Amino acid sequence: METVEQSSSFKIAGKLQDYKLLIKFNLSFMVVFSAVISYLLAPKVTEFNWKSIILFFVGGMLVTGSANAINQVVEKDTDAIMKRTANRPVASGRMSVTEGWAFAIISGIAGVLILWHFNFLTAALAAFSLFLYSFIYTPLKKVSSISVLVGAIPGALPCLIGWAAGNDDLSAGGWALFAIQFFWQFPHFWAIAWIAHKDYSAAGFKLLPSESGPTKYSAIQAIIYSLLLLPVGVFPYFLGISGVVSLIIVSVANVLMITQCVRLYKDMTVQAARRVMFSSYIYLPIVLLALLIDKIKV
Repeated sequence: METVEQSSSFKIAGKLQDYKLLIKFNLSFMVVFSAVISYLLAPKVTEFNWKSIILFFVGGMLVTGSANAINQVVEKDTDAIMKRTANRPVASGRMSVTEGWAFAIISGIAGVLILWHFNFLTAALAAFSLFLYSFIYTPLKKVSSISVLVGAIPGALPCLIGWAAGNDDLSAGGWALFAIQFFWQFPHFWAIAWIAHKDYSAAGFKLLPSESGPTKYSAIQAIIYSLLLLPVGVFPYFLGISGVVSLIIVSVANVLMITQCVRLYKDMTVQAARRVMFSSYIYLPIVLLALLIDKIKV
């Protein structure tokens, strides 16, 4: 009896782990985190209503999880030949394509309907982001490196979605947050593509700005986009979203990001690319939380 129960427990735990991998939980959490912070930064959100925050978080996780599930179903064959993705549930055969699609469709619809609770604009933006990521960006990765530019749009839309949910509009503040996350993605994603270049190339993905792969040109592009974060980073301050403390923290974070990209250009190594990647992971939560400081103090 105990053996049967233990076996059932292992199966349930294994299935839950597969769904965690299917939605790319860590990535989804990071994406929805930026949407929640943007929601809280909206001027019309005058108090932290935990019921609304949790509802928005759940809706966001369902939509993001749906996009990642579609991505894995569509790319199951290429995922299977790449070392870093071979263990994904659909690629490995632990989950059927039908199950993957069923989850994606149900969670996508449920997430959009939950976000509709805030307003139609929020739901429409979420649906557009889901479509753009799943059906334009995903197949484009094998066609051209322009896919990174296209993918940066749904990657930054969570900020605009959060702002729309809180403010019922697409005013300048929302676009400022969108711009920060938009430009942040280029050095972040190119660092990942640099590290996993052999894997990506073997699968037919064209992600680095240079057709020759990890080159000085690719490193220069990372520097350019990290430099663009400097002027973009001051927008929230001049729009009255954040204060002086936030401005200083964001500016320091931007300078540190630029420094790592310059080191990548000088060193041209996987280790340097890994430093850019880890710096970018740290950068985003620090910047977003810094922008929230002044509102919390009030």
